[in-house]
Amino acid sequence: MAQLWGGRFTGNINELAWSFNASITFDQRFLEVDVRGSKAHARMLARQGIISDEEKDDIIEGLDGIFSDVKSGKLIITDTYEDIHSFLEANLIERIGDAGKKVHTGRSRNDQVALDMRLYARDSVVRMAGLLKETIGCLLDMMRNNLDTYMPGFTHLQKAQPVTLAHHLGAYCEMFKRDLQRMKDIYERMNYCPLGAGALAGTTYPLDREYTAELLDFYGPTLNSMDSVSDRDYLIEYLSALSTIMMHLSRFSEEIIIWNSNEYRFVEIDDAYSTGSSIMPQKKNPDIAELVRGKTGRVYGDLMSLLTTMKGIPLAYNKDMQEDKEAAFDAMDTVSNCLVLFTDMLRTLKFNKGNMEKSATRGFTNATDAADYLVGKGMPFRDAHSVIGRLVLFCIDRNCAIDDLTLKELKDFSELFDEDIFEAISLKTCVEKRLTIGAPSAEAVKKAIEAGERFLADFKI
Repeated sequence: MAQLWGGRFTGNINELAWSFNASITFDQRFLEVDVRGSKAHARMLARQGIISDEEKDDIIEGLDGIFSDVKSGKLIITDTYEDIHSFLEANLIERIGDAGKKVHTGRSRNDQVALDMRLYARDSVVRMAGLLKETIGCLLDMMRNNLDTYMPGFTHLQKAQPVTLAHHLGAYCEMFKRDLQRMKDIYERMNYCPLGAGALAGTTYPLDREYTAELLDFYGPTLNSMDSVSDRDYLIEYLSALSTIMMHLSRFSEEIIIWNSNEYRFVEIDDAYSTGSSIMPQKKNPDIAELVRGKTGRVYGDLMSLLTTMKGIPLAYNKDMQEDKEAAFDAMDTVSNCLVLFTDMLRTLKFNKGNMEKSATRGFTNATDAADYLVGKGMPFRDAHSVIGRLVLFCIDRNCAIDDLTLKELKDFSELFDEDIFEAISLKTCVEKRLTIGAPSAEAVKKAIEAGERFLADFKI
């Protein structure tokens, strides 16, 4: 059992306690960031005259060699080590001798693991932003191709007013744009370096924390050593943002599942993102969409786990904080996989445009426009609302749409109806005359697409 703290102890730790305490099985994914942080720390130590330049070079060469050997499979990370930090230090000492024993000068595992998690989470935020940009780009492409694909818009899952598929997809585009902005917000707050905080109270060595932060591309060092080692706010923020991404993906998945049903038949999901039934040969199930919807609860659970872990911890570091890693890793992995698969599924969706338009026509989605028509002829809106309500009831009894009625039948409800009513309540007119910012007309949606393209072009972390 390789550990960094044996000097004060005379007895061996219980084997079960060792396994319970160890984190090597999951924190080994910190290998790259731990090497990165240790190299920066060594450079700073040499610059400050705490170690020699030769020792610094040996440390950096040794760390690079360990990293390369692990990646090639020549060196295996095993559970004989407590954590990734002890693995690296033990192997470094074995390779370069006493110089390896100096790499930990002026730091604690507390600020070391705080640094590793920040570096790892920061890298994940950047990758997640890239995946969100892919999703937004995919949606913008789909919007361009569906400016005149008419469909019903819904409230309460009841057909409400006609929109276009482009406009409907644009709603999700806005959601994911906000998700992308949250990535930048989180990055801005988290990008400060805790290394040099020591266990909780800094160190007597003349460290240059600003130089270390600069080497690791942080904006600067954290400003309180106790907060440095015990802060997980950035991780909670990140998991909260990931939960919001999953909420958006789940809502979208729910709609695709509904649209894919036999009753709607708005979409056909590509075979690559569907599965069949072991007993019913006719089935084509939207499993990827359902799994994305289901995994949302998993990510919510990761967030609640971290919040609950942190809620009762006094300053500064406590071992409870080791529980942040598995939850954070799981959330990052889950959301990354869901974004990749969901976006690929989106690209291959086939829309049954005829069914969508027919559904909008048969759902009285033009009823509001019929009322507006009467208002335009001089009738007070509340009276117009009542007239169209009775008209809809008449159509329900006849099992027809407003468009199917003759002018004579319409005039039975109001003499204000004239031949121009049929043009006024056509799906195209209902959609295209809505020209305000954010509305479903092609003109308005084109402006939204242009705004989305500018947003992606200008976005940087």
